[in-house]
Amino acid sequence: MPVATIEEIQARVGTEIGVSDWILIDQARIDAFADVTEDHQFIHVDPERAKKTPFRGTVAHGFLTLSLLSRMADGVMLHPESMRMAVNYGFEKVRFMAPVRSAKRIRGRFRMLSAEEKRASQWQITYEVTVEIEDEDKPALVADWIGYMFI
Repeated sequence: MPVATIEEIQARVGTEIGVSDWILIDQARIDAFADVTEDHQFIHVDPERAKKTPFRGTVAHGFLTLSLLSRMADGVMLHPESMRMAVNYGFEKVRFMAPVRSAKRIRGRFRMLSAEEKRASQWQITYEVTVEIEDEDKPALVADWIGYMFI
């Protein structure tokens, strides 16, 4: 995570703070997620049946895409050097806009919406995150993600 002072973080409110690296969403990752979540719906795990759907092949679980936000954020989200920990607080909204087909790559584009000290040394940071699908116009998802930093 990139290091910044609280003042630098506050100055970035309303701006894009970064774009993550691309992440490959291959069938092995989709199958592993299906096993962990026990969601084996055929559109995710059965390439032959999925070919007969409007998707024309398997697609990632929406929650798989959402779960990768933490990985995407790792190289993008700003934090002070004194941060003791950061935790998820939740989402104001999550919208799944387009399916992520197997063998596609995704990345997260992060824009800071707010940075507020809620208690002494406890900061609530809200990001608008857009997960882009390589070579596609429509994003996979858009979410307002809220986290807390303890410094």
